[in-house]
Amino acid sequence: MGEIKRKKKKFSRPKQLFDRERIDAEDKIVKKYGLKNKKEIWKAESQISKIRRQAKNLIPKSDAEKAEFFDKLNRMGFKINDVSDVLALKEEDFLNRRLQTIVVKKNLTSTPKQARQLIVHKHILVDGKIVNTPSFVVTKDLEDKIALKKQKSGVKKPKVEEAKDESKDVEKEVEQEKVEVKE
Repeated sequence: MGEIKRKKKKFSRPKQLFDRERIDAEDKIVKKYGLKNKKEIWKAESQISKIRRQAKNLIPKSDAEKAEFFDKLNRMGFKINDVSDVLALKEEDFLNRRLQTIVVKKNLTSTPKQARQLIVHKHILVDGKIVNTPSFVVTKDLEDKIALKKQKSGVKKPKVEEAKDESKDVEKEVEQEKVEVKE
């Protein structure tokens, strides 16, 4: 049996809880990216600060280690050439790499909320596998492998579509009756 590990928080709350400027800025980000709550912003900030900390520790290291770290970040989808690029990263750069955002950018959906719903309801495939986590970080090589799941042919139509089909049938019958009456 393994050791039981303590579950750690992946974010830290803001030090000043009621700061109007911060709250307004977070509201804009939540709306832009279709996030569930502000905790997702704080998680992105935490991830970016972790990456920045790693970059600061790499400054005195060899060029080979730096190149390896930059390659890792470039595979993730960040455009990094040197340490200053890493230190200039913002949480929005990280939020742009989320599956939810990339589904909208690929025009599979029209809004971030719709993208989130499709992902949570398991209608999005990444590399042929179902992913139901909107915060899934999409690497560059997986970016082209995102697709909508095909629906089964034997599945019933949703009731909204059935109602539309029935109304079209009724309209056709009424038109045929009008043609017969004119004759």
